Amino acid sequence: MHADEIETDVGLVRRLLAGQFPHWAGLPVEPVASYGTDHDIYRLGDRLAARLPRIGWATAQAAKEAEWLPKLAPHLPLAIPVQLAMGHPAEGYPFAWSVYEWLPGENANGTIGDLDQAAVDLAAFVTALRQVDTAGAHPRPPGARGGPLADGDEHVRRSIAQLGDRIDGDATLRSWQESLSAPAWDGPEAWVHGDLLPGNLLIVDGRLSAVIDFGGLNVGDPACDLQPAWNVFAGDSHERFRVELAVDDASWSRGRGWALCQAVTGLAYYWDTNPGMIRQTSHALAQVLADGSR
Repeated sequence: MHADEIETDVGLVRRLLAGQFPHWAGLPVEPVASYGTDHDIYRLGDRLAARLPRIGWATAQAAKEAEWLPKLAPHLPLAIPVQLAMGHPAEGYPFAWSVYEWLPGENANGTIGDLDQAAVDLAAFVTALRQVDTAGAHPRPPGARGGPLADGDEHVRRSIAQLGDRIDGDATLRSWQESLSAPAWDGPEAWVHGDLLPGNLLIVDGRLSAVIDFGGLNVGDPACDLQPAWNVFAGDSHERFRVELAVDDASWSRGRGWALCQAVTGLAYYWDTNPGMIRQTSHALAQVLADGSR
């Protein structure tokens, strides 16, 4: 998927475990199928998972999660990852890597039993996350999720041009411009997950059970976490998610802009390399454009 991607395999994971965590070295190692973009995941026995970054930009995620997830977890109504150990570069693998508790469940692509209930449950998670004290949070990097929507303008326009007639470029640009024109957030910055896509939501027995992958965790405009309205929900559940979060029109427009931004940039970047991501982003863009036409 990436020009400078690092390849991993079961053998590498076994060697890393043997050299750094020998008490886990005897566990069965099995790759986890995923359309994720920046980590390879390996299941270790029944209760653990190893996460290995496959690209340089993802290498700071484990340290961020180690610092903040234990502080966030007591305040949240859904399970989130629990990191158990951090490994160091070795065996020709150049990045820090990590071991987590295994969270059961399937991702939220077609596995949710009751979308309306899921909208309530996810809104409760977003509300709780927003209410956690942001004291001590690191400054948000330039261009990171949760910042001003306009930070992504050049990237969005370039992606739309690159996609050409594979999307409705005119409608996409109109929707993007509407979101850019919405009043900016002038309230206090809040914690945002930044990547509440179906692949980062786990479902057990048809109900939302956990949220994973906090690589986009930042403090910023809470509208960033409205993306599930277009990525996960539709119809009544789409509206229920908005009602549960009491979203004003300006925030809704910015949230739609974040969903559009992630969709078109993902489509342009992964068009030839990640069919699962293309299905997800194509669906999200269709939902965004349909919402804007109502």
